[in-house]
Amino acid sequence: MTITKQSAKQKGRKLVQTVKEMLLSTFSILQNDDILCASGSTPGEDIQLSPLARGLFPFSVECKNQQNLSIWAALKQCKTNAGKHIPLLIFKRNHSTIYATLPLTDLLNLVANANNISR
Repeated sequence: MTITKQSAKQKGRKLVQTVKEMLLSTFSILQNDDILCASGSTPGEDIQLSPLARGLFPFSVECKNQQNLSIWAALKQCKTNAGKHIPLLIFKRNHSTIYATLPLTDLLNLVANANNISR
């Protein structure tokens, strides 16, 4: 069964919207307009953050909702769009958990900072 381009974009938008809702529920200080979902044809980050949101969540998000994800191509796109922010690839496929991946050094720095450990 092949998926239409329109259906694929709809799946992608649904994941981006889910991520937005999760961020808003995690960071209750944020308002709906602090997090914007880019349309599927817009280049750059899939989740656009206000300065307040970026201060709480220092990531550049790329979302992929695909059955057969080319992880290396997705990571390259994520890194290209990240600029000075930490690239974060969020992905899932049908009936799966949502996963996130980022460079290991960034993960270790985040965990060390959360535990007040200098690196």
